[in-house]
Amino acid sequence: MFRNNVRKLIRVGFAAAAMSLAACVTSHVLVGKSRTPVLPDQVQLYLEPPADKYENIAIIVASSKYSFSLTGEGKAEVVIRRLKEEAAKLGANGILLQDIADEPIESIDTGVGTEFSGARGNIDLGIGASGLLSRKFGRGIAIYLESGHTPIK
Repeated sequence: MFRNNVRKLIRVGFAAAAMSLAACVTSHVLVGKSRTPVLPDQVQLYLEPPADKYENIAIIVASSKYSFSLTGEGKAEVVIRRLKEEAAKLGANGILLQDIADEPIESIDTGVGTEFSGARGNIDLGIGASGLLSRKFGRGIAIYLESGHTPIK
C-alpha cells in the first residue's frame, strides 16, 4: 500500500515537472476569439501584415529555453517552431512575426594558472576563457485569415 502511494506521488511529481518545463517556453494572451486547433504545419509565418483581411487571436511568445540547439540559427528555428505550435493550439493559421532576439542568460568563465619559483625569480603562467550563453526569444501575433493566402516573405 505504502509503496503504491510512493509510486503515484513520484509519477505526479514527474508529470508536474514536465508540465512546468513545457509551460516556460511558450505563452499567449488572447486578444480575440480562439478557434478549433490546427496542425502546426498549417500555420504560415508573415513578416508584414498580409494583404487579405485577418483577425487577431492572441499575442504569443516563445523561447529556445530547454532546447539542445547551440547555434543562433538552430535556436531561431526552435523559437519559430514553438510559435507555430502555440498558434496552432489556438486555431490560428498565421503568425505576424514581431521580433526574434537574443536574450543573454549566463556567462561562463574559467581559468587555470601555475607559478614556478627558482633561484632567478618567479614565473607565473595562466590562461583563461570566457563565454556568454544566450537563448532566443520571439514574439508575434497569432492571426486567422479567412481566404486562401500566400505568405509575404
